[in-house]
Amino acid sequence: MTDQPKPPPRVALERYEPAEPPEAAGERFYRTVRLRRTVREFSDRPVSRETIEWVIRAAGTSPSGANKQPWRFVAVSDPEIKKQIRVAAEAEEHEFYTRRASDRWLEDLVPFETDEHKPFLEVAPWLIVVFALKQTDDGGQVYYVNESVGIACGMLLAAAHFAGLATLTHTPSPMGFLREVLGRPEHEKPYLLIPVGYPADNCTVPKIERKSLDEIMVVKGNGR
Repeated sequence: MTDQPKPPPRVALERYEPAEPPEAAGERFYRTVRLRRTVREFSDRPVSRETIEWVIRAAGTSPSGANKQPWRFVAVSDPEIKKQIRVAAEAEEHEFYTRRASDRWLEDLVPFETDEHKPFLEVAPWLIVVFALKQTDDGGQVYYVNESVGIACGMLLAAAHFAGLATLTHTPSPMGFLREVLGRPEHEKPYLLIPVGYPADNCTVPKIERKSLDEIMVVKGNGR
């Protein structure tokens, strides 16, 4: 019989306790995060590397299957690399808008006024390219990769917003060019391309409505 690995030592939970009742703390967080919007009009105003590091640290606190942490965040500020990414992304987007997308999909995109041109990939001071690991760096198994990396991306977006930055979740498809441009190994699969920076001074966003609480929440029980 194979010996089972010993569990790691346990430590006392370091608790976060807000200085206000949970209802007030929850509302305060909501009123901050509800201002988060997807932005396509960025300023070229610099963002410090330290800021990006804190945002990625926050993303790295996310839960993951068996704590394998199957993510890699490649932060790009080099103008030449950003240009290469834009050229390759726009080539894929041209195919999407002219051949791949269905009429219904294109119709649903009309309110957002998107097209194959992606200048924000060069204007935004940082691009964070998220990779999902198909195995650990030493060849080990990973679990619930899409769920784990998806949660980490949500944490990243929230952290960037909390730092006063705007983001965009960009998904050119296919995204294999990102691994080639950035020289990443085969076990890293491109997952999401996130421009990060300050919104342009004249930035506008579509007027949209988010679903109400009654539409997204179902309560079973008498919890009050």
